[in-house]
Amino acid sequence: MAGEVVRLNLQISPDLNQMIEQIADETGTNRSAVIRQALALMKVAHEAKVKGKHIGLVTDPDKLDTEIVGLL
Repeated sequence: MAGEVVRLNLQISPDLNQMIEQIADETGTNRSAVIRQALALMKVAHEAKVKGKHIGLVTDPDKLDTEIVGLL
């Protein structure tokens, strides 16, 4: 099974498509990579929630600037 690829058809809004394109351009990658990375981040968020942890953004590692809520 390793190396096997599954193709998905995905319908998204023009705004979401533009956002994905912009991220791909800014990161020097492509839309598929952006979506794969987004899903990997979602997996991390889900696993953290299951463990009772919180997801957030920090400028200072000792202080939470923004907590991300409602993701899962």
